[in-house]
Amino acid sequence: MPVITDDMRQLVRQQRLGFVATVSGDGRPNVSPKGSVTVWEGDRLVFADIESPHTIRNLESNPHTEVNVVDPAVRKGYRFSGTAKVLRAGDLYWKIVEHYKAEGADIRRVRAIVVIDVTAAAPLVSPCYLTGLTEDEVRAIWANWHKKSDQKMVADLVPPNDF
Repeated sequence: MPVITDDMRQLVRQQRLGFVATVSGDGRPNVSPKGSVTVWEGDRLVFADIESPHTIRNLESNPHTEVNVVDPAVRKGYRFSGTAKVLRAGDLYWKIVEHYKAEGADIRRVRAIVVIDVTAAAPLVSPCYLTGLTEDEVRAIWANWHKKSDQKMVADLVPPNDF
């Protein structure tokens, strides 16, 4: 049974921005946004190393990782756990680089490709849904908040409390 479902594939491919969690050599957590996250064949996620020396170093010393991908408009997404492998050459490396190129990416800055074998996936859902709000209502609340936030000072920028 696949770990990554069709709904997960669709969200990841639509959002592309994933937050990759790693552990540094001294045991400290690190989270880094990656704008090239996509679903590869089977239960694999991939992303391109453009400027991620710390993430790559962490994954090479400890391949365990988690990637969170969330649709910010509806405050829903998925968390993917698994093990990563850093590729700098080889058939799979070039196949993935060509995939990014075919999608219009500027591949000149790609230093490596990270392939994550996903072993577990789970939904991420904002607690605002516990109140019975629908996705359309959550989307409208946040769109309205962002519209109004342009007129506020930094100290005023807090999430809406009318959930």
